[in-house]
Amino acid sequence: MSAERTEEPSKARASGSLPVSVSVSVSDGPNTTDTTHNDAASDGAPSDATRKETASSDPARGKERGPTASAVSMTKVRMQGHLPALDDDADVGVQKEHIVTRDGKADLRFTGVLLASAAPASAPEGHWQEYRIYQTNGGKHVFSKVTRTVLEKENDTHEAEVFDPSPSSVPSQLLRSAREFARAAPLTWMDAAVAFFGYDPLAKALYRKLSVRFEEEVS
Repeated sequence: MSAERTEEPSKARASGSLPVSVSVSVSDGPNTTDTTHNDAASDGAPSDATRKETASSDPARGKERGPTASAVSMTKVRMQGHLPALDDDADVGVQKEHIVTRDGKADLRFTGVLLASAAPASAPEGHWQEYRIYQTNGGKHVFSKVTRTVLEKENDTHEAEVFDPSPSSVPSQLLRSAREFARAAPLTWMDAAVAFFGYDPLAKALYRKLSVRFEEEVS
């Protein structure tokens, strides 16, 4: 009877027609071998490492986790954290030489004062604008608009214009003609500032810091 029991498992393994599952437990020592688990792994069942690798390569799962964060500039993250304060707030009203950056044009260098600047109270999406108005010693006004982003691979943008009240200035003549045609009133630097900045909330905050009235009078 004992000989028959030992022959049957060996015949089944030799045939290969059915998977073999044999569980052997040894109680005499700490090392216990579970051949059922090992056979299942060898039959093609994915291991824990395989499942992790598959999950990481699955685009759908990647979308659930969100895109990889882009690198940020720590300098501009610091600037973002100080908003609405700006690095040159101490320059307001101080006579000094200024350099205003412009994209695609020559930068502006002049001696004068920073009349006012404005920035938003926060920038939760990582980008914001900064508005500035300068007055040169020669009586001209410089308007500056800087758009900043904390992302390291994206550049800040810089726009700036000069308002010259002299009629000899061609841009001033063109603006003056358009203004006089529309409202029959002389163009001032305040009008030029509105033409450059507009009336968005940040521009209105900038105007309120100046000693002039930008509101439209209604009688």
